[in-house]
Amino acid sequence: MQQAIRLAGFFAAHGVWCVADGEDLIPLYAFEDPAGERKMVRYAGEQVEDAVAEARARLAANPDGAQHAVLVHDGFLTLPSGRTDALILSVRDFAGEGALTLAVPYRNAAHPLGFAVHRPKFLDWRGEQEPDYGQLGEDFFAGVEEHEMGDRVWQARLDDSI
Repeated sequence: MQQAIRLAGFFAAHGVWCVADGEDLIPLYAFEDPAGERKMVRYAGEQVEDAVAEARARLAANPDGAQHAVLVHDGFLTLPSGRTDALILSVRDFAGEGALTLAVPYRNAAHPLGFAVHRPKFLDWRGEQEPDYGQLGEDFFAGVEEHEMGDRVWQARLDDSI
């Protein structure tokens, strides 16, 4: 799962970079092919729900023979502090048969206080044994750091209050 969560961190940073200026995130599907090369496909459509469903179907079917893959789309998350915008990440490690869902909550750029990104939240794990969430967090942020522009925005606009 280490490489899969690192891939997720990279594309989460890409998503943060995209929404930081107030733009909507076009759902994206990213994967590492059998040679280890990263690829990304955007799913634009009239209805975001349809685009997400199409990307989710590709994630489930794995027609590319990917080793690792992640679907990133915009959504909402309800936290004790209330409902907030969030990037939702569905992560798959096809070799290890693991699946993880996490969210990166953020404050929309249109908010009077401006854009902010919050700490990721692990939502669901599917695998044979309980993961080491501390290690997953380290691997996730190693991926974030690989995306120069996304990491720069993340560090500048981090609000870890929620």
